[in-house]
Amino acid sequence: MQELLAEAVSLRHTLHEAPALGGEETPTARTVVDWMGIGQGEVVAGTGRLLRLPGSGGSAIAVRAELDGLPLDEATGVAWASTNGAMHACGHDVHLAGLAAVVRAAAMLDLPRPLAVLLQPREEGVDSGAKDVIDEGRLAGIEAVVAAHVQPRVETGVIAVTPGPVNAAMDTFRVVVSGHGGHSGYPHTVDDSVLALSAVVVALQQVGARRIDPTAGVACMVNQVRAGSADNVVPSHALCSGTVRTMRPEDRDTAHRVIGEIATSVAAGYGCRAEVTITLGEPVLTNDVGLAVRTGEILTELGHAVDPTFRSFGSDDFAAYCEHVRGLMVFVGTGSERGGLHDASYLPDDAYVATVADALIAGYCAALTPSSDGLATARAG
Repeated sequence: MQELLAEAVSLRHTLHEAPALGGEETPTARTVVDWMGIGQGEVVAGTGRLLRLPGSGGSAIAVRAELDGLPLDEATGVAWASTNGAMHACGHDVHLAGLAAVVRAAAMLDLPRPLAVLLQPREEGVDSGAKDVIDEGRLAGIEAVVAAHVQPRVETGVIAVTPGPVNAAMDTFRVVVSGHGGHSGYPHTVDDSVLALSAVVVALQQVGARRIDPTAGVACMVNQVRAGSADNVVPSHALCSGTVRTMRPEDRDTAHRVIGEIATSVAAGYGCRAEVTITLGEPVLTNDVGLAVRTGEILTELGHAVDPTFRSFGSDDFAAYCEHVRGLMVFVGTGSERGGLHDASYLPDDAYVATVADALIAGYCAALTPSSDGLATARAG
């Protein structure tokens, strides 16, 4: 097994050196498929792959890893750093290498259940690869999906396996404020869209501070503001956009409504109008309770420290799978010494390839146990 893991680390370096952006992952998928050596599988979601290993019987258990990188110029300085303007700054290279090691090992065994291997494209961004996998009917015959993700907000050496909601729903919003533009030397003749938008941006902080139960939480963040084309012209239009993240469906609905109410009413106070557009993104990622509890037990038996409480307001389109089959997202703690996710300096240690592999194996083994929600809920509590 140590020799196999060493080869998987080499694969990780190869993948890290040549990342591909969403929609362009065919070479990445081919590299991983060729390394695993179990056939070419089926093309899914345009640039992904789905492969299968036979088992004794029953529905398949899937392991999933993401193929895409991010549009970043890497700043790690390692010999195998990317130089093509993209970067595996979210650990997808580690996930792929860990999954590939599991598959190579599993191919030498008589498996109790079939293993489906899902190399998913387009996890980053709004054009969800997971949604396409589902829409293409690729979950047919699959009973559970397991994934692992490196996480610098979890302590090094700890694996977070949390029952229930673990990642937030993430939606985007866009607010366009319209007024009456004109000459900046005559402010009494205009309805200032920039001033109104500025008040809207500040007022949107109410969404998290005053409108949602603080024990559940919400993160409403304005991340872009755009207006005007000249220093001495008051523009007729100004816009902002951002994200809103929630952990409960009812809070998601409330947040959408409140964003609209705040934007329109505040803009009206400045003699302007506001148009709000909200685009749905990923849903809440909810881990199957029984699957999470049993996976945590197996990882503990393997000698890993397990945290059953970690939750994050990050989002992942893996959440879409969890709405159709039993799903489990495990977080492998890397600590913060190597930077954070989506950071040009983020570089998890090669040792996490083996940890990701352990997490996927534990998830597969846990899925062999039929779901028993009542017992699992009691044990999780």
